This record gives sequence, C-alpha cells and structure tokens, in this order.
Amino acid sequence: MDVDRLLPTPEAADLIALAREIADKELAPRADEHEAAESYPEGLFATLGKAGLLGLAYPEEFGGGGQPYEVYLQVLEELAARWAAVAVATSVHTLACHPLHSFGTAEQKERWLPEMLEGKLIGGYSLSEPQAGSDAAALACKAERTDDGAYRVTGNKAWITHGGKAGFYALFARTAPGSHGISCFLAPGATEGLSFGKPERKMGLQAVPTTSAHWDGALIGADRRIGDEGQGLQIAFSALDSGRLGIAACATGLAQAALSAAVAYANERTTFGRKIIDHQGLGFLLADMAAAVDAARATYLDAARRRDLGRPFSRQASAAKLIATDTAMKVTTDAVQVLGGYGYTREFPVERYMREAKIMQIFEGTNQIQRLVISRQLTATAK
Repeated sequence: MDVDRLLPTPEAADLIALAREIADKELAPRADEHEAAESYPEGLFATLGKAGLLGLAYPEEFGGGGQPYEVYLQVLEELAARWAAVAVATSVHTLACHPLHSFGTAEQKERWLPEMLEGKLIGGYSLSEPQAGSDAAALACKAERTDDGAYRVTGNKAWITHGGKAGFYALFARTAPGSHGISCFLAPGATEGLSFGKPERKMGLQAVPTTSAHWDGALIGADRRIGDEGQGLQIAFSALDSGRLGIAACATGLAQAALSAAVAYANERTTFGRKIIDHQGLGFLLADMAAAVDAARATYLDAARRRDLGRPFSRQASAAKLIATDTAMKVTTDAVQVLGGYGYTREFPVERYMREAKIMQIFEGTNQIQRLVISRQLTATAK
C-alpha cells in the first residue's frame, strides 16, 4: 500500500511517483529471484543512475538531483519497500560520494563527481577492518608515501558493501600514528594490488555482495587523497550521521513492506467466519505495527529536516537509526506471526524481510553505539 506523504514541493511528489514506478517495474519483480540465488542484479544500478536516483542529495552542477535530504530519504524508503539490498547499496553509494563532495578540491570534484552522481561509477565505503568496526580510530591499514609522492596501501578491510563490484571506494587508511593519523582516499575499484575475498554468506541482503578487501602494496596517486593528511576520521564521522539516516529510511521502507504484506494477508484470510483482521487480537497487533512504522518515519524526517536547515542533527540521526531499525526488526517479526505457518515459508516475502531487518540494527554503528552517542550528548547538554 502506498504511503501518504507530506512533501515540500510538487517536484518532490513527481520524484516519489517516479521512484515508485521504477521500483515496481525494476526492483519488485526481481528481488525474490536474486535474493534466493544470491546473484547480483547486473545493470540495475545503471538504470537507477540514468533515472537520476543515485545522486539526489547532491548539487545539480555536478549532475546530482539537488534535492533536500528529506526527499532523498523518502525515495530511498520507496526503494527499500521493494528491495532492501538495492536501497542499502544506494545509501552506501551516497555515503561514499560524501568525502569528495564535502572535502574534495574543485578540480577533484569536477574530475570525478559527475560520473559518481550519474551512477557511471558505483561507490563502496571502506572504513571498517576485521578488528576495527565501531572503533574507527583503531584502523591498521596503512598508506605510506613513496618517493614520487604516491601512497602505497597495505592491509585489510572488511564489511564492504558492493565489494568487488564498485567502481570506486572511499578508503580510510593510516598515514601516521594516533587518532589524527587517518587519511581518506578515492580509490579506483580496479587498482592493481587490490583484491577481494569471497562474498560473506549473510542472513539477508544476499543479492549485493559484502566482502573483505586486501591491499597488497597497491599504489594510489596523491591526487586521489581527499582532504589533508590526518583528516580522515573527521571526514568519516561527518558522513556517518547522514549515512545513519539512510539506513533509518531503508529500515522504515522494509518495515512498511512487512506491514503492507501483513495487512493484505489479514484482509484475505478468514477464520471463524470473519477476516482475521476483524479479530481484535490481530487487529490491535496490526495497529501497533502501523503506529511504529509511522513513528519511525516521523523520526528520520525530523532529523533530515534539521540537516536541511543546517542545524545540528547528530543526536536525532542516532535516534532515528535506533528507532527505525528496532522497529523494522519488531514489525517484520510480527508480520511473520500474522501469517502464521505461511509466514515461515519462502512462499511469502515476510520471512525474507525478517532476515533482512536484523543487519540494520548492526551496520552504520550498532544500536548500542547509537545509545552511546545519544547518552553522551545528553551528558554534554546537562553540563
């Protein structure tokens, strides 16, 4: 069922309608097949790029859509309601474009950003390592200067969405000791000396690979360093709040899909001479699910509107990520319950939704990290 949205402009309403049309035509019919086969949807991201859906949050002068974040996130939610893996990869691509857009030189942006925003180059975000997930300051992958000024990268990275498929990676590597020794690079996907592990065997989101990466003395030109040496963590953290909103929107879309499936089933299935939605116990469960999805959407939109106004939104982003992903886990689980035994089979999509929801409580900072961010800001405010 379509969401009744409050949008800022008629153009935004047209964009949502376009996103729904593309998602219904290109995503929904293919999702089950590719997820079951764990096969990559070749050409799909090029289609999204041609439609202008991969650069919505960035300026038109570089080929972006020039849209407010609240509009971009609602487009992302529409994609997630049809195919969560594609929406998450789209969110990661948007995240990977952030370092160049916000910290790159004018020359760097002119050179690379248009192809990225048009979807000709799909991005991956390479921050985490096998022993450094939420603790980004513990990165060990090194980027050492060579005599000719380039950087030689050695080390391992982990949990890379679109690993081995992306055209570029926002890479964070150590150029000096300490927390101020991390630098950011725009690394080509075809860099010699860069290899990828086998795709992780995941519970969900199986159509888009998540891999490790091994950098074996790979060379990256100095012109591909984004920002100053040692500015990497500042760049990474500046993007994470926006990335968390992307995951909140994806989680809300997934929860909406589960709610829609449960409501449709409850209106068709009958017991004791009545539709099961007319039984109070089940009707109240569906009502709680609907209220939770509405609350998750309102929370991420509040944070997005603060971002669009240039106001601080870090705490609100963490709250949105926390609330939306916990909601997705609860609503998808309840959707399985509504369908009963059928919900536990692969004949209906809700079992997949439930599997996909779990990871959203983990990536872009676990929900325990979100609680830590919120509590620290409460402590700072009280002083």
